[in-house]
Amino acid sequence: MRRLKICRKIPLTVIALLSFCDAAFAADRIRVSISSLDVAFLTGGVAFKRAFFKEEGFDVELIRMNANVSITALATGDIDYTMIFGSVVRAGVRGLPVKVVASFLDSSTHALIARPEFKSVKDLRGKTLGVSSFGATADVAARMMFQKSGIDPEKDIKIIALGSDRARFSALKEGIVDVAVISPPADVEGKKMGFNVVARAYELFTLPFVGLGATTKKIKERGDEVKRAIRALIKANKYILANREGAVQTLAEWGRTDRESAAAAYDGTVKVFNNDGSIPEGGLKLVIEQSRQALKMDKPVAPEDVADLSPLREAQKELGIKGR
Repeated sequence: MRRLKICRKIPLTVIALLSFCDAAFAADRIRVSISSLDVAFLTGGVAFKRAFFKEEGFDVELIRMNANVSITALATGDIDYTMIFGSVVRAGVRGLPVKVVASFLDSSTHALIARPEFKSVKDLRGKTLGVSSFGATADVAARMMFQKSGIDPEKDIKIIALGSDRARFSALKEGIVDVAVISPPADVEGKKMGFNVVARAYELFTLPFVGLGATTKKIKERGDEVKRAIRALIKANKYILANREGAVQTLAEWGRTDRESAAAAYDGTVKVFNNDGSIPEGGLKLVIEQSRQALKMDKPVAPEDVADLSPLREAQKELGIKGR
C-alpha cells in the first residue's frame, strides 16, 4: 500500500514540474491596436502571421480600433501598443503620457482620386473632397497633398467626412464628391472605372504613417519588451520588402481580400515601407506641426516630447542595423 501511495504522488510531482516549466517559458501576452486590416498595417499582419512576434517571445492579439478609441485604450492600459502613429503624436502634443518609438511606413499610402473630368489637383480648386473623419490621417494627408500642389484646403476646398474607404468611393461614383482620399487597392479599382489618380502622398512628402506607440510608463518600466516588439516589426518589414509573393499572400489571407487586390495594394505601397524602423526627423516635425494646427496650439513641441528613440536604437543595434 505504501508503494502505491508513492506512485500516486509521482504523477502529481511531474505535473507540477511541467506546469512550472510552462509558466517559466510562457510567451508575454500583449495587445496591439491597428485601425484596419489592409496594406497600411501589413507590418503588423506579417509580424503576426509569419511568427515574428512569436520569435520575439510574444503571444499577440491584434485588435482593430479607430484612432480615438486606441489612444484611450492605450492610456488606460487596455492595450499595450498602438500602430496608429499620428494619433499617438497628437495625444503627446496634448500632453498625454504616450510616445512613438518607431515608424514602419515613411509616408501615407493615400492618394487623391478624382472624377474623370478633373485631370490634376489644380483643377479641383473650389470642389468637394471626401475624407474619413476630420483630423484622421487620411484627412491630414489629403490636406497636405493640396497644400503641396499650391491649393489652400482651408479656403479652396469643401471637405466632408464620409467614413470608410468604401463609403468615400461610393460618394465619388455617385457624384456626391469631386475627389476622395483613398488607400490602395481602391485607387486601382478607380482607375479601371475611369477616375483619375491626381496625387499620391508618398510622391509629395515624407510623413511617418504607421509605427509603434506606447505609454511613457511602459517605455520606462518594460523597455526590453518595447525593444522586442520593435525587433519583430522591423523583421516583418524586411520580409515585406524582400518577399513580394509571401507578403501578397499574407495580405490576401489576413486582410480577407482576393489575391489580385492584395497584389495591387502591395505594388502601390511597397515604396513607403522602410527596413529599419527609423522615424524621419523631418516627417516627425511635420506630424507635430499638423497636430499643433489641428489643436490650435501656440506652444512649441519638440520631437523628444512625443518620441523616444532609445528602444529603437537598441533594437537596431541588436539586429546589426545602422539607423538613419
